[in-house]
Amino acid sequence: MSRVKPFISGCSEIVSLIASPLWDYPHRMQKLSRFLVLCFVAILLIGTLVWLSQRPVFVLKQVIIEPAVGQTLMHINKPVVKQQVLDTVQGNFFSVRLEDVKRGFETMPWVRHANVRRVWPNGLAVTIEEQKPFGIWSGAERHTLMNTHGELFSGRVSDVSDSIELIDVSGPDGSSKEVKRLYEKANVWFKPWNAEVKSLTLSERYAWHVKLSNGMRVEFGRDEENSDKTLTEDRVARLFKHWPQVQEKWANRIDAIDLRYANGFTVHLASTGMKNNEAGIKKTEQKQ
Repeated sequence: MSRVKPFISGCSEIVSLIASPLWDYPHRMQKLSRFLVLCFVAILLIGTLVWLSQRPVFVLKQVIIEPAVGQTLMHINKPVVKQQVLDTVQGNFFSVRLEDVKRGFETMPWVRHANVRRVWPNGLAVTIEEQKPFGIWSGAERHTLMNTHGELFSGRVSDVSDSIELIDVSGPDGSSKEVKRLYEKANVWFKPWNAEVKSLTLSERYAWHVKLSNGMRVEFGRDEENSDKTLTEDRVARLFKHWPQVQEKWANRIDAIDLRYANGFTVHLASTGMKNNEAGIKKTEQKQ
């Protein structure tokens, strides 16, 4: 019973406190007043900012287009692109979604990447990394361009400058980066011949061959899929080792080389008949 009385007394004080007028407590009135003033000021400030943000001075009126560092824009028609952005972008300086503008630019055929930022008080600045064409890609379903990163893009071949020599490349869908990697390897391998890769084909079974600037075709097969990643390099080294011997015998009559053999290679002679147009160099592996 002694514990019940204090509890009842406390409850009575709370009820009395709630039921009594707030103005009976000046300290609480001051806190409430300050809170209401702060709310009013915040609402007024937000309303003012919203009103200001809708003023015509913040309507987007200019678009600055600039190339990425070290580039010159060759395939971007700046006046047309600027007008297109101003006609299609939604929002003003404050409300425009930069990510939407970025995606819009990156759907353009010759734009690889775009970076968009606001320019006070009514503009946008767009930095564009333009596609650098590397080759003409002939895939299973399309005939398009490949850039220097091994990525396909929808630019037109007719837009490429005559000063740029495009490589002919092809392969299964989704293999463009693998084709670019193989091109770089093969191009290094044949530098001692002062020859460059002019075309590279990767089959559906991932066998590949190249054609060199000296007119010679080199068949590599599917060695790149083996666990021994140096297998093809070893076969190329064998080719160079025996090449002086081949040149001495057949001079400039060779138009194709087949490196798909485990212990040698074959050559195709362009100037001979169909029955005698192949010669081989075989190498027996020596045990150490």
